[in-house]
Amino acid sequence: MARAFIFPGQGAQSVGMGRALAEEWPAAAAVFAEVDEALGEKLSAMIWEGPLEELTLTANAQPALMATSMAVMAALRAEGVEVTAARFVAGHSLGEYSALAAAGALGLGDAARLLRLRGAAMQAAVPVGEGGMAAILGLDLAAVEELAAEAAGDGVCQAANDNDPGQVVVSGDAAAVARAVDLAKARGAKRAMALPVSAPFHCALMAPAAEAMAVALADVALRAPAVPLIANVTAVPVTEPDEIRRLLVTQVTGRVRWRESVARMAADGVTETWEIGAGKALSGMVRRIDRSLGARALNTPDDIRAAVESLGG
Repeated sequence: MARAFIFPGQGAQSVGMGRALAEEWPAAAAVFAEVDEALGEKLSAMIWEGPLEELTLTANAQPALMATSMAVMAALRAEGVEVTAARFVAGHSLGEYSALAAAGALGLGDAARLLRLRGAAMQAAVPVGEGGMAAILGLDLAAVEELAAEAAGDGVCQAANDNDPGQVVVSGDAAAVARAVDLAKARGAKRAMALPVSAPFHCALMAPAAEAMAVALADVALRAPAVPLIANVTAVPVTEPDEIRRLLVTQVTGRVRWRESVARMAADGVTETWEIGAGKALSGMVRRIDRSLGARALNTPDDIRAAVESLGG
């Protein structure tokens, strides 16, 4: 069975995530300690004790989710499973940094610092309340692109996340996104609803954040990943460090092509995905994209033991 390791993005966070892993595997505890040291603060205390409102802030949620994913990877390695058990790695938005860290392309401390900066830069790019995002359920990408363009007017409204065949997220100016919601409902969407986010991610309004990330990434060591990364913005495999660096910058304003990414992995022989980290949202998307794919979420000690056992280990 060929598998891909996939890594969740923002929205998957919850207070207490990863704590049971740190209590069971010293290597997992060491991940949280290294992230704390890299950031110069006890992010682990916020992850495990809350409050949720603080953890959900973009600048905290991004490194926290990466740390939790890397704790799962550390537990897997302690049980004898390396990243090379996967044919590909892929991550949803910030999860791309987790995927690169898991595949050895990016150091853990660098990933934490980059995600702290990325979260802060994304938040700073657009004043709170001026941008928004909305999920459109039941319309395909082409239909959502059309209504987003109509809703934009003189502003910005773009299809930001192509998550699965029935879920596309739009992002842009708050008023334009509100118009997109109304248009989607009028055109037969099953649901169209504003998302509780603090900034309009993955659209042209994030250009200042992309500039900040270009500067930060220029100074970071990137190595070829141990297994290819399916990049968010191209949905094709990449291993060349300079190309990865460029794509990470493009990703800030570009679309997360998750539906196409999963389809590409399946076309290249993947039969099962392991969701590495908090939550189970990506596993649900995988099943909706291709029902023939197995989807396993790994975020508890029992999940990890079952996954290892499935390999015969």
